[in-house]
Amino acid sequence: MLDGFVPWPSDFTERYRDRGYRQGRTLYDLLLAAAAEHGPRTAVVSGATRLTFAQLADSAMELASGLHRIGIRPRDRVVVQLPNRADFVVLCFALFRLGAVPVMALPGHRRNELVHLCRRAEAVALVVPDRFQGYDFRALAREVRAEVPDVAHVLVSGEAQEFTALDSLPCPPVDLAPVDAGEVALLLLSGGTTGLPKLIPRTHDDYAYNALACAEALRVDQDSAYLAATPVAHNAALGCPGVLGTLFRGGKAVLAASPSPDEALPLVIEERVTLTTLVPPLVMMWLADPEVLKADLSGLLLQVGSSKFQPEVARRVREGLGCRLTQWYGIGEGLLTHTRLDDPEEVITHTEGRPLCPDDEIRVVDEEDRPVSTGEVGELLTRGPYTIRGYYRAPEHNARAFTDDGFFRTGDLVRLRPDGNLVVMGRAKDIIHRGGDKVSAEEVEEHLLSHHQVRDVAVVGLADEMLGERICAYVIADPSTGPGEPGLARLKAYLRERGLASYKVPDQVERVDSFPKTPVGKVDKAAMRAHGNR
Repeated sequence: MLDGFVPWPSDFTERYRDRGYRQGRTLYDLLLAAAAEHGPRTAVVSGATRLTFAQLADSAMELASGLHRIGIRPRDRVVVQLPNRADFVVLCFALFRLGAVPVMALPGHRRNELVHLCRRAEAVALVVPDRFQGYDFRALAREVRAEVPDVAHVLVSGEAQEFTALDSLPCPPVDLAPVDAGEVALLLLSGGTTGLPKLIPRTHDDYAYNALACAEALRVDQDSAYLAATPVAHNAALGCPGVLGTLFRGGKAVLAASPSPDEALPLVIEERVTLTTLVPPLVMMWLADPEVLKADLSGLLLQVGSSKFQPEVARRVREGLGCRLTQWYGIGEGLLTHTRLDDPEEVITHTEGRPLCPDDEIRVVDEEDRPVSTGEVGELLTRGPYTIRGYYRAPEHNARAFTDDGFFRTGDLVRLRPDGNLVVMGRAKDIIHRGGDKVSAEEVEEHLLSHHQVRDVAVVGLADEMLGERICAYVIADPSTGPGEPGLARLKAYLRERGLASYKVPDQVERVDSFPKTPVGKVDKAAMRAHGNR
């Protein structure tokens, strides 16, 4: 096993295997099975690129051989930072075949996050695009490599300059060692409760179940087309069912460069998309677009999750967009709940549904880990066949994040209804849900406090119609600072210079003389949110 991976206890592994949740097939094996059945059918659409199942499987094998040729071996970690492109899909399957482990970075990550990921994973390679949305990722790769020289290879999708072009690697297939389905297949990223993301190890066996069970629940088949509108490196668009689950069932995966309606809507129509995943702020964007409202979306199933979806907006989806809706609660660490396609309207609009798997175990507990009564609010704890038993190389954090009997503490406050459906109430910790991304207020505060003009700062999430929450920094400036400084523009430039991800940069800065305090003397962020939302 990969050093630093926390396995399931053997009795649980045997139980999950006996009940069919572990089938002993790697993610590449599942692609081969789909290619054998659907070879000439279209598998991936990305811009002008169209790959059949046969082409996808062959391309992945040739790239796996090329990666092996330059020295990448089973269990090596490779940080992958690619946007929604066919290259991403081919590369992932190549790494799955090789037995190397992709670390799923996001296009919005910058030096701060990438250095952390490369160090924590002890990555041997970093894969980036040449440019994306006006940003030169090769310059970023230089910065990362200067701080993490153990990254032996920088592979570039596009013009590589001094690095290695990704498309120069494929070569005729070579014999590669078989891969055990119980091995770690990929490392997802946590939303981050302490700023920098933790690494979530998902095995071939458990992630295959994740993708296939989701696909079956949403009735994905060979006539389905999934639109990856959000970053495909996210758990939702990757395997819930996402690109992987759709491909494994013989469907077509369509990759959008952006979730904006002007990019996504033509793809929905031209490719006859039947399923896509959006976060609530993006749903609001679609509902505000007149072209979307005029389109016939009756064949589309909209999967909504990541943050709270208000019932009145859920009703507008059906009325305004004319499509079907399923609500989901999902974590990269495992547990997925969802509303069923034949659930009553009230369940679909007011809940996040029931667990995906019969062997998903959930507890709703108070601050002392005591079970609360049905219908009462408490923190959600869970374990099951596709929920991890520990983060990768994080023993100290694991001691806090998992109970002694293996339940994961999600940090989410929920209410379990008598009918078994879950209602998510919010976060137990200070996380801001901005446009589908989870931002640690503590991390942003730490960066802002390093600015010479900032004496103190408190970062909170304020309600925002389009983003869900926007990031607001309440700043107490150094007394020597002039009026209006440090302002939003100055602080934004400073954070970007420090390499902070673009989605973590505050949307709003408010100068204050002091912070409100609770009776015990702590900063009262609830009062600050209430003031900011007035």
